[in-house]
Formats: sequence, C-alpha cells, structure tokens
Amino acid sequence: MFITFEGIEGSGKSLQIGLAESHLKSRGIECVVTREPGGTEFGLAVRQVLLRIGGAPRDPMSELLLYLADRYQHLREVIEPALARGLTVLSDRYHDATRAYQGAARGIPPDTIEAMTRVLDIPEPGGTILLDLDPAVGLARARKRNASDAASGAEGRFEAEALFFHEAVRRAYLDLACASPDRIRIVDAAGTPEEVFARIEPVLNFWLERERGSRRSSFPVRDRR
Repeated sequence: MFITFEGIEGSGKSLQIGLAESHLKSRGIECVVTREPGGTEFGLAVRQVLLRIGGAPRDPMSELLLYLADRYQHLREVIEPALARGLTVLSDRYHDATRAYQGAARGIPPDTIEAMTRVLDIPEPGGTILLDLDPAVGLARARKRNASDAASGAEGRFEAEALFFHEAVRRAYLDLACASPDRIRIVDAAGTPEEVFARIEPVLNFWLERERGSRRSSFPVRDRR
C-alpha cells in the first residue's frame, strides 16, 4: 500500500512518518520511507532549487514543473518498484502538496494541475494522513527548527512565506479532504508526538487490514514491459 503524509510546515510529518515506520515494522510489515522533493538522486538536486533560501526567482509554473519532474522520477525509481515487491511505501508529501501549495497558494488553476496529472499518469495514493494544525503554530514550530538547524534553515524558502500563504495551504488541504474523505483522513496535529500518533495508529491499522482483506494493492503499478 502507498500511504502519504501531508500538512502545512511544522505539522510534524517527518516525526509522525518515523513513528508510523516503527509501528509497521513492529507488526512485521516491510516498508519504504521516502519524501518529496528529494526521494531520488535527481530529486535531491531538484530539492535544492525548490527549497533553498535565496537564489534566482522561481515562477510558479516553473516551480510546478520542477515538482512534477521530481514526482515522475520518484514514481519510476522508488515508489512503483517498492510496491511491485509487495512493500508498503510511506511518503513525506506527494501530489496533494502540489495541489495545495502550487495550486491554492501560488494561484495555478486546479484544471491546469489536473491536466498535467493526467498527462503524466500520476496515481493517487491508497491513503493520506493529513496532519492539521493552526498555521501560526506550525509556522512558529518550523521557524524555530530552522533557526536551530543549519541544514533545515538553508531549505527554509516556504517557511519564509507570510502567514496568509500558509493559511491558504491549510484551507486547500481541508478542501481536498472534504472532496476525498475515503482517502484523506484529517488528524489533529496538536499535542505531543505520542498523542498525535495515537490518532494516526488506528487509521493505519484500518487501512492495512482492508488492504490485507482485499489481497490486492490499491495503487495501480504500471506494466513496464
């Protein structure tokens, strides 16, 4: 199964995906943890262009195309091969992030993004955990992290955006969840890491039991012949 973790900056995605990995392994479930951008060698190079502070201006459409290039490579190189081997894939961000950030917050029309989605044949994940948090709280968390960690600070381009940008991202995520309630589960990201994961765990267990019962992947792996 392919499971993605989404949310605004500072919502705790990286921490919760680590807890999810440990939980799955405790149940004997083999999994691959990855991220966007940067889940491949190609993606790491793209990540530097997309996230680093400063540098040349990035037009919203150019930004969108870079994210899609990273995703296309990520699918072919990491996600699809892992699913074909029967592994569970956990990804820190995926296509909903593009809809929220480049779509709602950057102003690219949804029809444009969905047209490109169809052209590139980008599939939806089997399940998405949306970590929902007040943008002011999340942004404060993220900026504090960036101030104490040089590597994170160097990739703080989105954390440097104004609060209204992150509010637009949050609204877009919640709208996506309302449109796809079977796939996207909203999880309150406030509280300790353990409290938040206690809300995630039953969702993961439900999805995995459903997947086991169906005896087939909910993610369409392409025939590469």
